[in-house]
Amino acid sequence: MNAPIPAMIPQADPGAGYRAQKEEIDAAVRRALDSGWYILGKEGAAFEQEFAAWLGVGQHAVGCANGTDALALILRGLGIGPGMTVATVSHTAVATVAAVEMVGATPLLLDIDPDTYTMDADELVSVLDHPPPGLPPIAAVIPVHIYGQACDLGPMLEATRAKGIPLIEDCAQCHGASLDGARLGTLGTAAAFSLYPTKNLGALGDGGVLATADAGLAERIAAIRQYGWRERYVSAMVGVNSRLDEVQAAILRVKLTALDAGNARRGAIAAAYDSALAGGPLAPPVRRASAEHVFHQYVLRTPERAAMQAALKAQGIGTGIHYPVPVHLQPAYRDRTPLGPAGCAETAAAAEEVFSLPMYPELTDAQVERICTALRGLAA
Repeated sequence: MNAPIPAMIPQADPGAGYRAQKEEIDAAVRRALDSGWYILGKEGAAFEQEFAAWLGVGQHAVGCANGTDALALILRGLGIGPGMTVATVSHTAVATVAAVEMVGATPLLLDIDPDTYTMDADELVSVLDHPPPGLPPIAAVIPVHIYGQACDLGPMLEATRAKGIPLIEDCAQCHGASLDGARLGTLGTAAAFSLYPTKNLGALGDGGVLATADAGLAERIAAIRQYGWRERYVSAMVGVNSRLDEVQAAILRVKLTALDAGNARRGAIAAAYDSALAGGPLAPPVRRASAEHVFHQYVLRTPERAAMQAALKAQGIGTGIHYPVPVHLQPAYRDRTPLGPAGCAETAAAAEEVFSLPMYPELTDAQVERICTALRGLAA
């Protein structure tokens, strides 16, 4: 008789994040509901101030409807649109590329460093010096800090500054990560953060926030997110509707207070996984020496992915794939989206082999040990 499969440990569990702060979150929701003001009120303003202060001195934050809009709003605020190219990567959530096309610009998809899965800095420098023929001029660069780890921003910042091109950090997966001691989201011209429920800082619905040290840019974007209004009902510029509602802002204010502790817990879980993998067939994720990783995902790589996932599932351990199909190979983008000179070869290879272990602060010690026991068993 086969042994019963133990209760599944999900790869992600946003409900656990709610339950961990349920009393405080419920009180914040009641406060927002009782206020009678549900769009762009005191909760949203307070969250923007608190998030900006958490990022660092001199930052300005603007809340919006989601992380995709955060990127698009930055592009709009910088005047980037039709007749311009934005260089980014194919190994990302499709939202990054969708945001570029939302403003009418052309995405140019570059390859990744196969160790960290972040934009290949050498390829970026190359295309800035020698842009691919037939494309509009490159007007911005969006590197993606993926899985909770920083891109190799040094050479990227140097190259973009030399060309006078803004660098926009896609920080959807790296709330609290750092590079050379500086928080990600504070190093480029501006940064976009998703607040999707599974993120390190996640709402209980959709939400986004962007940040910049440029007060004028922040003010312009704050107007653009609401029809370009500076005076109510009067559009001073062309705008859109992308607002973070008061209930989500109130929830995020609570969850922001636990973000640093949550990231520390993610790091401890990652260290336990590292130890369990020692001597086995799977290598722990590579960490950039100068960066602090916050493990939005703990990503392994193997050509035996299906077998490894099946073995873990048989022991009640959920896994995920981030991301199974690169943007440039998805039907909506295939054969029409320009690629860099590397042809995204490393991106395509990684998509066939990566998978993610359970990773969220609310994993119990017993669950982590179950996962580690299963990982040690993969070596048998």
